[in-house]
Amino acid sequence: MKLNAPTKITWIVSLILGLLSLLSYFVAIPFVTVNLYWFMGLGWLLLILATFLKGL
Repeated sequence: MKLNAPTKITWIVSLILGLLSLLSYFVAIPFVTVNLYWFMGLGWLLLILATFLKGL
């Protein structure tokens, strides 16, 4: 199994999702605070998929 580095855009989107969920833990952000675990999970899933799939 060959792993690939995620593209820069994918990495930035995952970073933004992770930072939003972390920030919403401390500060109330209307939509994000209710779904903070989904935002974090989506960021991790995006990074995992980008590592396994080439060109993502």
